[in-house]
Amino acid sequence: MSDRAMTNSRKIFITGIGTDVGKTVASAIVVEALQADYFKPVQAGDLSYSDTDKVKELVSNTNSRFHPNSYALETPMSPHAAAEIDGITINIDTITIPKTKNDIVIEGAGGLLVPLNDENTILDLIKSDYKVIVVSRHYLGSINHTLMTVRLLQEKGFDPSIIFSGDEHVTTEAIIKKMTGASVIGRIENEPYFDTMVVKEYASLFKDNLEAL
Repeated sequence: MSDRAMTNSRKIFITGIGTDVGKTVASAIVVEALQADYFKPVQAGDLSYSDTDKVKELVSNTNSRFHPNSYALETPMSPHAAAEIDGITINIDTITIPKTKNDIVIEGAGGLLVPLNDENTILDLIKSDYKVIVVSRHYLGSINHTLMTVRLLQEKGFDPSIIFSGDEHVTTEAIIKKMTGASVIGRIENEPYFDTMVVKEYASLFKDNLEAL
């Protein structure tokens, strides 16, 4: 654990512009780069091979710890609906960040306005002192989704950064950067596979920008 982590640990929240944009791989890279802990408050579905399992499999440093979900729901649906099927209601007051002196990466579920219950969304899990990273992937409509996500965070007082995921799309990335002014940590390419070595390479590429958060 670094001296910095001992004295001034950061909470880094990773959200996406939607589902399947690469949040979990991005989380693994950030965890590896900072040798941070990892926490996913709400997991919906895939409990036998959860996002926590996936990140743990991709991270090779020995400092990171992987904390259990506050809610582990059976059905791969929006958390509020998955919780209803499980016969429970998600109470955000029971979602507490694990105590650690290390940096910690917190991975959201879907996008910012994914409902957790009848009143709260993923956005309500992001505290004012968190650093926020938005994972953006190019598709038809992704500019709109990225701008809405980043601007909502900015309106709430955050200074979000962006990780682009997938093949480069110059005009998409240029207009997003121009209209948001958000810093870009880097891009995760469409790799044929991700393993510990690939994640370590990206961690090395992104490390300086992540340290500057």
